[in-house]
Amino acid sequence: MIFNGKAIKYGDNVDTDVIIPARYLNTSDKKELASHCMEDIDKDFVKKVEVGDVMVAGYNFGCGSSREHAPLAIKESGISLVVARSFARIFYRNSINIGLAIVESDEAVDGIADGDKVEANLTEGIIYNRTTGKSFAVKPFPEFIQKIIEGGGLIESIKSGLIK
Repeated sequence: MIFNGKAIKYGDNVDTDVIIPARYLNTSDKKELASHCMEDIDKDFVKKVEVGDVMVAGYNFGCGSSREHAPLAIKESGISLVVARSFARIFYRNSINIGLAIVESDEAVDGIADGDKVEANLTEGIIYNRTTGKSFAVKPFPEFIQKIIEGGGLIESIKSGLIK
């Protein structure tokens, strides 16, 4: 699993209410959710994000409520991977369930600046900062997690027979 994009970086304790504000939770339209992603912390996010970009954040990313809308809004906005120091556990599992790749790495967070070009190979377990030339080892995704992400999420992977 290889991901390429520019880094969009945030700090610690980015909660689900900031990722997708509660006032937009009355819709299940993925594109509508994505159009409001991060707007309370970064009004320009939807203007600057491009398909494949990598979100980088600090500690406790995705804390707050357990809403599945938060990782869904991030994924639908075009973000292909989230790298953080740590994730709220329910956010971590919700992300995998909807097919959003996420990985924890203090070193990568320290070594990637906003706007840097990032490449990640999560089969091999390495993140490259193509802007600085630095690389960071991470735990590779197990094969079953790779299948879930490649299949577009847990439900889609089951429906398609990719996983049983």
